[in-house]
Amino acid sequence: MVKIASEQRLRVLHLEDSPADQSLVRRIMVMSYPLAEVLHVDSLEAFLDRLHQTHIDIILADYRLNGFTALDAWQHVVQLPNPPPFVLLSGAIGEAAAVDVMRLGISDYLLKDDIARLPHVAARALEVHHAKKERALAVSRLAESEAQLAALTEHLQTSIEQERACIAREIHDDIGGALTAVKFDIAWIGRHADTPEMKEHALAASEMLQHAIGASQRIMMNLRPPILEQGLVAAVRWLASGFERRTGASTTVRVANEQMQVTSDVQLVAYRTTQEALTNAAKYASPSKVVIDLSDREGVLTLEIADDGCGMSPEMRTKPKAFGLKGLQERARTVGGWLDISSQPGKGTCITLTVPITATAAHSTEEF
Repeated sequence: MVKIASEQRLRVLHLEDSPADQSLVRRIMVMSYPLAEVLHVDSLEAFLDRLHQTHIDIILADYRLNGFTALDAWQHVVQLPNPPPFVLLSGAIGEAAAVDVMRLGISDYLLKDDIARLPHVAARALEVHHAKKERALAVSRLAESEAQLAALTEHLQTSIEQERACIAREIHDDIGGALTAVKFDIAWIGRHADTPEMKEHALAASEMLQHAIGASQRIMMNLRPPILEQGLVAAVRWLASGFERRTGASTTVRVANEQMQVTSDVQLVAYRTTQEALTNAAKYASPSKVVIDLSDREGVLTLEIADDGCGMSPEMRTKPKAFGLKGLQERARTVGGWLDISSQPGKGTCITLTVPITATAAHSTEEF
């Protein structure tokens, strides 16, 4: 049973050309809604004037009127940004025809022979209308929140990459330079050492410094790979070569174009996607073969990393701490692209990044 709020203020627009029916509708509505204001109109012109000049909570309309029908009125109502509920109130339409017009978006219908149910039908139409408004508002707020989250994600990713670039420069300029200078000094000490023990210690220290220099270079490459300056194809091939060397898995890179013209932010997203996919494959998949396809055909950059490893179940992809894959999906969104992950236990994994290249200009960020 629909609960009727008798104290609710309502402005009812009643489209009816019968004075007797107008009087009856007013009396029935006011009995259930003492604060209701029922505005009667009997022409399409008067209906439109009231509709556009006055706030209307609900519309009641006879089906057949002098020279037009309720459907003519509905065609104007449906064009409103937030149309009020529209109830067909008629004795000149069959049930089948009434159902057909409701498919057009009309809220409800009621035969005049059953007019005593009008307050109930009106209350139900108002509640449904209110629920639709609340749902539309919730959808709008959700879309707004998602847009804000996407903007925040893009900002965070940009900030992270900028900070990585700064740290990489500091490692190169300060730490790398200092380590190299110390290595030269220790080499000098080793050449001028008086005892075998001093020479041995100098050599050990030089080897440790070389290890530290190598570690700093690897960290610097991971933070901001200089290989990207040679283009996306070269960067992907460099990642594939390192992966094959570390894991022993056969790694093939297939490219459609050696010189791909994409913005720096798209390059970075594709590079990070490849890097994360290969890292996950090395940690969890134990593949014997990996194939990387890179294409920029038809204005779309497509990067596909497929392995023949152990695969993963859907639960693994949706678990709360699956931040790596979720991070890749968010990265793709920052450049107007999307990420697809296809995997089954025992059948390998395929990660596909797709970015419309023509749409990336709006997402392009400054080079780091």
